[in-house]
Amino acid sequence: MSTIVEIAQLYKSFGAETAVRDFNLSVEEGEFVTLLGPSGCGKTTTLRCIIGLERPERGSIRIGEQTVVSAEGGIYLVPEDRNLGMVFQSYAVWPHMTVFDNVAYGLRVRRVPGGVLKERTMRALELVDLAHLADRYATKLSGGQRQRVALARAIVYEPKVVLFDEPLSNLDAKLREQMRDEIVRLQREVGITSIFVTHDQSEALVMSDRIVVMDKAVIQQVGDPETIYSQPVNSFVANFIGVTSLLEGTLVARDGEICDMEIPLGGGLGALRVRAVGGEGAVPGDRLILGLRPEDVGLHLSKPDPSAARNVIEGVVIDTIYLGNFLEGRVRVGDHEIGIQIDHYEDLAPGRTVYLTFRPEHGLCFTD
Repeated sequence: MSTIVEIAQLYKSFGAETAVRDFNLSVEEGEFVTLLGPSGCGKTTTLRCIIGLERPERGSIRIGEQTVVSAEGGIYLVPEDRNLGMVFQSYAVWPHMTVFDNVAYGLRVRRVPGGVLKERTMRALELVDLAHLADRYATKLSGGQRQRVALARAIVYEPKVVLFDEPLSNLDAKLREQMRDEIVRLQREVGITSIFVTHDQSEALVMSDRIVVMDKAVIQQVGDPETIYSQPVNSFVANFIGVTSLLEGTLVARDGEICDMEIPLGGGLGALRVRAVGGEGAVPGDRLILGLRPEDVGLHLSKPDPSAARNVIEGVVIDTIYLGNFLEGRVRVGDHEIGIQIDHYEDLAPGRTVYLTFRPEHGLCFTD
């Protein structure tokens, strides 16, 4: 498999504000890569640099064998010369045109002959299940249909890469899920190399071959969805991908990869002593942050037998939310809150004393 996109040392600022700093990424042919992060992290600016809507101050971008940007080499190709497709958040579907004409527009600009234009346009519409609406005007389409038009328009001229700028954010929850699955199906069926921008972690986890997590203009972690979720490199990634309770404490001792740490409870309650993995490079006395996923925390209504194989924490129920197939809740432990998730109903009235357990390998220690 060959590298189709190569981004090196990318840097972009707006005045005194750095939008993207030292961004490096290789995307393989046919791969679906998602740029994920909160608003203002730099993900959309990176996408706009790739398509050619922003000009970086430093770094280079290569698409296939062609360098489209080299700040140091003075190379900057305009968007129409980069052979890239783009699906915008706002659809950007022209209301005065039919579905066919919207999709065919890019081919007409490229002066594709009429017979080939019609064949490729109808093939793109068939891929997104809109061939039967080819003659309908865009004003008569639903939000999901307009998004399909935008997708067909992006792939009709067979670009090397298709870029997606939060294309599902304007859809309602059910339609968003349907379009998410549609994009994944199409990407796998056609083998489109895709770079997708979103702030929605569930979209990233479901759709991606790899996820690039960004914060404050910098890449925090790159990896497949399972690695990003189960082995976050820092507390930001752990807290942004999924739900994580973060408790700050101090490393007391280390036994291999196991950290023995103390977490002050506040209010004169002393400290909680727990064992967890991680904290690479930390030495006794260093500050650590413990991350706990709610699904990794066990709940007990009476105090369990102490065991070296697990941590036991006493707490008080704050509240619970019934979500049908499972129960979510929050438990107060001193000045801290720990989230829980259990797959059966329990009588967990606020104020009830409960006991939480987790195995050391299910707790992650971070040094940041």
